[in-house]
Amino acid sequence: MKRSPQLFAVDHFDRSCVRQVLAAVASAALLAACQGREPQPSEAHTTHADGGRSSSNTSPSVDATSVALGEVVTQLDDSCWVVFQDRDGAYWFGSDGRGVCRYDGKSITRFTTAHGLVNDRVRGIQQHAPSGHILISTLDGVSRFDGERLVTLPLEHADSPDAGWRLDASDVWIRGFSGPMGPCRYDGKTLHALQFTKSPQEDAWRVRYPNVPWNPYEIWCVYTDRRGHIWFGTATLGVCRFDGQTREWMYESHLSELPREALFGIRSIIEDRDGAFWICNTQFRFAMAPRDASKHTPVAIAYSRKPGIDVSSVGLTEPFFYFLSVTQDARGHLWMATYSGGVFEYDGAKLTHYPLKDAAGADITTFWISTDNHGELWLGTHEHGPQRFTGKTFERFRP
Repeated sequence: MKRSPQLFAVDHFDRSCVRQVLAAVASAALLAACQGREPQPSEAHTTHADGGRSSSNTSPSVDATSVALGEVVTQLDDSCWVVFQDRDGAYWFGSDGRGVCRYDGKSITRFTTAHGLVNDRVRGIQQHAPSGHILISTLDGVSRFDGERLVTLPLEHADSPDAGWRLDASDVWIRGFSGPMGPCRYDGKTLHALQFTKSPQEDAWRVRYPNVPWNPYEIWCVYTDRRGHIWFGTATLGVCRFDGQTREWMYESHLSELPREALFGIRSIIEDRDGAFWICNTQFRFAMAPRDASKHTPVAIAYSRKPGIDVSSVGLTEPFFYFLSVTQDARGHLWMATYSGGVFEYDGAKLTHYPLKDAAGADITTFWISTDNHGELWLGTHEHGPQRFTGKTFERFRP
């Protein structure tokens, strides 16, 4: 029998920390192989051991003369955390420390801080549809690529929790770099740093962790549902939904916390083809009710939950597992990427496991899973380059 896939949130700390916490929680009975971490500073906002710097109090300045000539390279980096295909068909690969690479089908061009990128540690790549601009979010801000140059976008901070919030399908919501108490929204001209309404969990969290300097509102995932509503997964305060008018919260401790108070955070959210929501793990699926317009000051999302997936069919001993990233293919199948337990496909009835091993038989650890414009599946990994699904397994992509 297999143990549950090993998981760990590695986008907010260094590799030595991973090893320490893996050892610390390895004996947990329920989720013995699903590791978390103790609260520690966020890379996006505070200085700590792995080199992240605070960017919440000072906005990055625009370098209008930064020309993104880039550097032509012959291969992609082993560190490839993020994979994105733009509307012109070019692939972008974001690394943790060596900038971003663009592959146009013929050559690979790397962009780093030497070419105007605000930081070489990339956490997200998106495209603003009306302009075609590529937005590269890093630990130190957001860089915009217009096809010729990279420019660091300054932040325009909202002066109240209600300022700057709007729902426009063409706007881009930034996951990897957030404001002091909320997300960032790019409207084609301005990068707005917004504020959340207060979470019902905040006071209790601050009592529990009175001396933790990092931001519990930090955003670890952003998801747009079928209605166009935006969902934000936070570091410790659960999920927030913005429907264009209000922001409502949902919190269940098992979604954010692992055994021994180790924190996983809300790493991934998805709505399946039947309208059910999956959040971080396979224990439950959630039916989310729309906002009740009769409530003048809505705070909590109304929802119900049903059993999730029976993971015993693939030989796991624990009742459920956590996933770091999730996507949906054209058939409506869910693909869930764990930290070091491989990838799982769920077609609504059957669960299929795709182990990920390197040539020496060691586990390949992942950060990201997504589909491209053609529906092909891609993985971002920490040390084994981008991986593409062949129909039977995931293999390293080498242009």
